[in-house]
Amino acid sequence: MCQHQPACPTADSADREAARLVAHHPEQGWSLLCNGVLLFEDTGELLPDGQIIAPHRPLTAGQVTTAA
Repeated sequence: MCQHQPACPTADSADREAARLVAHHPEQGWSLLCNGVLLFEDTGELLPDGQIIAPHRPLTAGQVTTAA
């Protein structure tokens, strides 16, 4: 898919999110990367082969909750 030099990471590589943006729709919460990956606002991904990558947003100190 990618015509860039150097080529973008493939959809099955660990650094697939480093590919260039082809389409960006923040109002809808998604972006299409050059390697065919749909990247969602919640950090979830849909790969070109239909595989789903669950959201993997890191927790910050303000989001950690402890039970009393």
